[in-house]
Amino acid sequence: MSQTPDALVIGAGPAGLMAAEQLAADGISVAIAEAMPTPARKFLMAGKSGLNLTKEQPAAAFWANISAGRSHAEHDPLGVPCADTAAFGPDEVMAWARGLGIELFTGSTGRVFPVGMKASPLLRAWLARLRDSGVQLRVRWRWTGFEDGLRFQTPEGVQHLRPRATVLALGGASWPQLGSDAAWMGWLRDAGVDIAPFQPANMGFRVNWSAPMQRFFGSAIKGVALHAGNASSRGEWVISQHGTEGGGVYEISAALRDGAAGSVDLAPDLDHAALMQHLNRPRGKLSVGNWLRRVLGDPPKVALLLEWGRPLPHDPQTLARLIKSLPLRHEGPMDIARAISSAGGIRFDAVDEGLQLRALPGVFVAGEMLDWEAPTGGYLLTGCLASGRHAGRAAAQYHLRQS
Repeated sequence: MSQTPDALVIGAGPAGLMAAEQLAADGISVAIAEAMPTPARKFLMAGKSGLNLTKEQPAAAFWANISAGRSHAEHDPLGVPCADTAAFGPDEVMAWARGLGIELFTGSTGRVFPVGMKASPLLRAWLARLRDSGVQLRVRWRWTGFEDGLRFQTPEGVQHLRPRATVLALGGASWPQLGSDAAWMGWLRDAGVDIAPFQPANMGFRVNWSAPMQRFFGSAIKGVALHAGNASSRGEWVISQHGTEGGGVYEISAALRDGAAGSVDLAPDLDHAALMQHLNRPRGKLSVGNWLRRVLGDPPKVALLLEWGRPLPHDPQTLARLIKSLPLRHEGPMDIARAISSAGGIRFDAVDEGLQLRALPGVFVAGEMLDWEAPTGGYLLTGCLASGRHAGRAAAQYHLRQS
């Protein structure tokens, strides 16, 4: 690394590794500089509970879940005014993973996982293929800004590199302890790059629970429907000490964060008339709680109804409406540091169709540095891979033109 490579990728997450792969495929000497001691730490963290690579569904339906910054809604997926990024969708991601020798399976909801449910075998195979193609990986190389080229703090001291093409893939602002600390924002702003403020995405929401809810901390909420704005979810979520967390909440989190009112349908499989039949049955000597448990069938659901619906209406018709549309009360999103991902970043007006920074010719960006967001469920990872591939291909073309 004392010698400047033809192309440099800064950041060894999925977007950066994919960009390096594209550059190497064109015969360009590539080095990856990674600030952490090991590559792809957030990727490995995501794989601890089963690596959700993508979601098997038609491309148009898949990319409809990817949203760019608000001023770029007229653009194609990821906000990029070109079709190449969207060309690397679910089918292509699955073929790419199988090309690394990873067997996959598709779950009942269409989510695609490695058979081993781990990220580490895929990462090992990917890194081996990159090494075989000549890609150099240098860890503990922390980029510290633009000074005499690109300045790095390394185990060997300060190093300066001036590659012909550079891809920045430094992540957003969530999980900073894994490497995505957004330290790059100031340097790019000083260079004239327009950046939207970061916000949490795919996050839980803070709730100041009453004392009776403590016994339900850790309880999974199943068989309900969540709604906020145009977003809805039937996914499972959890009552935690801090509030509401989990995949079901993450699916509506962007709408909640942006001010939409949230509601919970505690009986989504019953219409209003069928629910009224249950509520009209004689209660007898049952307490309110026990009677509601017979209606809703699940103590955590009853606890939510009592927590967010009191004082409960006495007439069955009004109570049925409340059960079908219980207000989701919260005190705002949880901190970005514990969010799954982040929204905001480099605005798409600041890049060209190849994800090259208009203010810095020869510097390309990919992944969560860009101003876009996607829900969990395979969308986020596929988007990072697609943007890394696109930036790498464009950087390779730029390099070849310069030489």
